[in-house]
Amino acid sequence: MSTQEAGNTRVRPAWWLVFSREMTDLWMGGKALNLVLVFSVLLGVVAFVLATNSELSLIPPKEMVFEMLRLSMAAAGFICLIIGADSLSGERERATLEGLLLTPASRREIVAGKFLAAISPWPATLAISLPYWALLSQGDEAFAQAALWGSVLGTFLVPALAAIGMLVSFWSNTNRNSMFVSLGIYLLILVPSQLPGSAQAGSVGQLLKKVSPMEATYHFVEKIIVNSRTVSEVSVFLIAPVALAVISIGILIWYAPPRLGLEAGMMSKRIKGRGVAVAVLAGLLLTAFGPAPLQAQESPGSDGSLEISIDTEVATVRTGDPVLFTTAVANTSDEQSPPVIVAMNIINLDSDGDVVDPEDWSPERTQYVTPMAPGNSVQLSWRVNAILEGDYMVYMVLVPEPDGQQSTSHPVASPGIHLTVDPFTRLNPGGVLPIVIAIPTLLMAAVGFVMWRQRRRINQVDAD
Repeated sequence: MSTQEAGNTRVRPAWWLVFSREMTDLWMGGKALNLVLVFSVLLGVVAFVLATNSELSLIPPKEMVFEMLRLSMAAAGFICLIIGADSLSGERERATLEGLLLTPASRREIVAGKFLAAISPWPATLAISLPYWALLSQGDEAFAQAALWGSVLGTFLVPALAAIGMLVSFWSNTNRNSMFVSLGIYLLILVPSQLPGSAQAGSVGQLLKKVSPMEATYHFVEKIIVNSRTVSEVSVFLIAPVALAVISIGILIWYAPPRLGLEAGMMSKRIKGRGVAVAVLAGLLLTAFGPAPLQAQESPGSDGSLEISIDTEVATVRTGDPVLFTTAVANTSDEQSPPVIVAMNIINLDSDGDVVDPEDWSPERTQYVTPMAPGNSVQLSWRVNAILEGDYMVYMVLVPEPDGQQSTSHPVASPGIHLTVDPFTRLNPGGVLPIVIAIPTLLMAAVGFVMWRQRRRINQVDAD
């Protein structure tokens, strides 16, 4: 070895050597490739179902991109979690951790190298997901938003799950315990995002959306991609995934490494020989008290002094298209009006159709108007995203703010917009099928090449 080559070898940091070793074991050993192959097949099946099922294909592009993004992040997080769960307990169980601890590398460098290798499937799964997002977006701006926020939030959420898996692995004597506990933690993180909409509507449900990292991530990207909300409106939902990443990775890199040894961490010593039980108890007791009877008082705006008009009467669009319109709120009285709330409503004119949830159709269902001087008016802009085929009525309700707790007000309704939504099925199985087949095929070829190379190396060793 030349002097220059020896110098280049010496300057390589120890964490890089650990990282390179782990990457070789994961990718050349086939474990990560196999998991990513399964991931690509899963995405392909879901994309093909969305394109071929006559009912699902009516879902707007924004909704399909969001569903694929949510699946991509959940599956990628699971892959990195189980790789992290095997990283330390697996070495300990295979009796290979002792040799690693005897190297000049510090424990922190060992953990850092393993952590970087554990999150290596995330860029690969993201690269596989992007073509599916682009295909299902059908040219909609949802693809750009999904690529941006999926990459950013996934880079927080997925490494956080990998770090959690490694922390469990640090405190586990066996791989079985590590995998079992890691899977339990993953389910606890995932379950809040699977609750029905009715369970997320109350105060506890809203709190759960903000504190659950995965649910907060999904809620944020849904509001940005599907409901066209601004980042400032839903920025509070960024706190949970960022906090989880900072805390879990911080504990893994700074707290755990000095305590890494051949025996499991202190927590395993305390629970050694005992079963691991995880109990989650969530309880809420609500006592409703009937409101005091309202006195029959007239409230400002109840005498017809407030009017609301709308600039559109009928509209015919296709699923996925937006409907933009403007309302005007006018104060026709000689006195200043009270604060006014304007709420949008959508009803299905077909008695056999599904009940419409306006939150799914519009990024902004309610707007507030400050007191208006006599004769003044205010223009309000609205957007409705046509979600499903059908016959609908869109109308606005103007609600003057009551004088106090013991008074009420008289809402004023606007004329309706007769909205007809026709199906839009430009997405077709023929356009999806090439990608569905090509990506898993390429990955299968890569797995086959790795297996062939390993077999060839083994044969060479036997021949020598």
